[in-house]
Amino acid sequence: MSAHAHAAPATPSSQRAWRHRKNVEHLTPGQLKALRDSFAATQAISDDRGYAHWAGIHGLPLPMYCTHGTRLFLAWHRAYLYFFELALRDQVPAAVLAWWDWTSVGSHSKGIPPAYARARVDGKANPLYSVPVPPVARVNGQPTRTTRAPMAPGGLPTAAEVHAVLQLPDFLDFQAQLEGLHNRVHVWVGGTMGQVPWAAYDPIFWAHHTMIDRLWRLWQLHHSNPAFPPGLLTTPLPPFNLTVSDTLEIKALGYDYASSTTHAEP
Repeated sequence: MSAHAHAAPATPSSQRAWRHRKNVEHLTPGQLKALRDSFAATQAISDDRGYAHWAGIHGLPLPMYCTHGTRLFLAWHRAYLYFFELALRDQVPAAVLAWWDWTSVGSHSKGIPPAYARARVDGKANPLYSVPVPPVARVNGQPTRTTRAPMAPGGLPTAAEVHAVLQLPDFLDFQAQLEGLHNRVHVWVGGTMGQVPWAAYDPIFWAHHTMIDRLWRLWQLHHSNPAFPPGLLTTPLPPFNLTVSDTLEIKALGYDYASSTTHAEP
């Protein structure tokens, strides 16, 4: 099975280079190329190492594993990002997921980041722009590929809204409110991003969810000893061989978030 049998390596920091996820707007040309190349490489693979396999875990084809509106929302998607990033790095070792800071002034004036908004780059199709949806994941033959229909940039969640959510002391309350902001971005992007069965096929899905994961990390840094409901930490996160507790410390998973002046920080 791909991505190390969906199990976290025992000593990830010694097995792989330590990596820092950055704001996509702050990537160097080389870092953006590595990200782009890794998406292109996985999109060319048709087995369980490939992009379609990983996108399909979230929605179609069945079974649909994603968790929304449950207490596993953040943990499940953190595991999902973790294993997807390993799949990217299996193809391009320098690849690291980047986040889309939809709270920034730039996002509110431009909308979709340029890295994801350009249909072609260097004379070739941009693998971060649009990808085919495989026949096995379609319903009545649709959709054949990802599309977007973004609203006006001013409709994205603001830094003030994020700041308020980050102040919430209760984990479940924080998670629910953050998921609400998350939902707004999916709806804002529109197209396949606005439809759960196909959302993860759109490359910007991963930048959006990396932002959500980063905000959870910021919340953890400001709420270092939160109380969790009984039984939550031992709950498994299928199809990944992890429990909620395995996702709490991202440095144990071999990554962290680069410092930034983003307006999303409190």
